Amino acid sequence: MPDTPGEQVKREAERRAREAKQAAKKAKQVVERRARETTEHSASSWVERLARFGYATKGAVYAIVGGLALAVAIGAGGRTTDPHGALETIGAQPFGVLLLILVTVGLVGYALWRLFQAVADPDREGRDVKGIAKRVGHGISALVYLGLAFSAGQLAMATGGGGGSPQDWTAWLLSQPFGQGLVIGVGAAVSLYGIFQLYQTYEAQFREYLKLDEMSAREETWIIRGGRLGYAARGVVFGVVGVFMMQAALRSDPNQATGLGGALQELLQQPFGPWTLATVAFGLVAYGLFMSALAWYRRIARVKA
Repeated sequence: MPDTPGEQVKREAERRAREAKQAAKKAKQVVERRARETTEHSASSWVERLARFGYATKGAVYAIVGGLALAVAIGAGGRTTDPHGALETIGAQPFGVLLLILVTVGLVGYALWRLFQAVADPDREGRDVKGIAKRVGHGISALVYLGLAFSAGQLAMATGGGGGSPQDWTAWLLSQPFGQGLVIGVGAAVSLYGIFQLYQTYEAQFREYLKLDEMSAREETWIIRGGRLGYAARGVVFGVVGVFMMQAALRSDPNQATGLGGALQELLQQPFGPWTLATVAFGLVAYGLFMSALAWYRRIARVKA
């Protein structure tokens, strides 16, 4: 039996109502998606800015450390130093306080980016043993650079900022229960980190984090070379630091421990010391320039809010 005109009108009205409801639902989903994308983009934008400024700041600090060591190697005077010493050098320059404030902001940004890498895993390191190890390393790096940022802030406010020396930290660890084992463990970990840096020199795994498609062939060649040389120099220095920490533990003498500046000075005392120090110092400068290149070409994955 055919529908009456009234039933046809009713059915048509119901159809149109369903279509209107579906259209409204779809429109709502589009609005929610765009709002979510805007929030994610905003979060990603801030994370990216902090990360890139952080890489540039870290690069400047390492370039200063390397430059000062190079001056010692060629007999131009001065002394080898570590990142804390580099901060003091920055503070001694014209407009030093302003520069230290900028460095503080940059180091905080770098520390926060490392914390993001450890917690949010934007680089998709994963949850396997290798991935967890990398993320733990990012977390430790965040703490180290947060401490360095604190020192820079103290120097900017003229309230000190020297921080504890490697000898002070080693003495404190040795005074703890099982202190000798703790120091040996820390020293071994530092040496292993140095070996990993040397492994990076060979493998150049950092390539996967670079925007290679945005580089010219010449830029890619020199950035990769700078990265390899920089990682090699860090591998040597951290290896020396780790060995001296283990030596301090075995002899129960915290004065045997040394930091980056002491490791560079130790290289100077070896056969062909000035040449060895100059090579490592040049590598540290290269590492600083490589960090500056990362500020521009590093892939910064989106992090959801």
